[in-house]
Amino acid sequence: MLDYVLKTNDSTSEYVIFVHGIGGNSRIFYKQIKAFRKQFNVLSIHLPGHGKSPSTTSYSEKMTFQTVNEEIIALMNHLKIPKAHFVGISLGSMVIQSLISHFPERVRSTVLGGSIVRMNAISKGLLVFGESIKNFMPYHTLYKLFAQILMPRSNHKSGREAFVREAKKMKRKDFLAWYKVARHPKKTLEKIHRAAKVPKLYISGTQDHLCIKDVRKAVEKIEQARLVEIPECGHVCNIEQADKFNELAINFINKYRQKKKIQNSVAL
Repeated sequence: MLDYVLKTNDSTSEYVIFVHGIGGNSRIFYKQIKAFRKQFNVLSIHLPGHGKSPSTTSYSEKMTFQTVNEEIIALMNHLKIPKAHFVGISLGSMVIQSLISHFPERVRSTVLGGSIVRMNAISKGLLVFGESIKNFMPYHTLYKLFAQILMPRSNHKSGREAFVREAKKMKRKDFLAWYKVARHPKKTLEKIHRAAKVPKLYISGTQDHLCIKDVRKAVEKIEQARLVEIPECGHVCNIEQADKFNELAINFINKYRQKKKIQNSVAL
């Protein structure tokens, strides 16, 4: 079963589940957990190969987004969480988008930060380059290189350093397994276009230069989706602009939760 951190709030039955990116863990959400736990039960999961979760090589078949989806649902079942709001960053947003496609009935709403919706020419070039050197370059160096290209500006430093620091805790085989999974976001996005009407808030920094243009185009085609851009902010918007990210995310989730309460009261 996936490793996780759970913080409960006795005044609510609503759950918010946080999903990190490659190399991350619950620590990258420390500014969110502190703010969200005032209003929600907070569950931060560690994806396979991260924290104390099972290694990516412990599964009988090659790991895919579907493998991770099933692990998340198994954890929700174990904790008796029928439905939850999801907040993801970077690769975590891809995991959540896949989850919407396969298990929409378990998702109340989603907040997708620093979302990756397709591999453009630059991204594909980086992955091809990484593929060619991964066997003789330490993966920490490879990850640091990618982080520098993805988050190049001085104001991106906090997000860049957080991800590089946490990625050092991963084993090489787990990093490379996720590296392969992350190469194919297109199929996930094709499914989300046809997914059930789950509310989706995309939050991106205007300086997320490798991803923002594609997110803008994708959101126009996805039902129940809205994009908010944070000025002077890069890829890891939940760290670089934590207060703004928290305000946007909490207001969005509360709006949906309040709507559900209104509907229930009318039904009564």
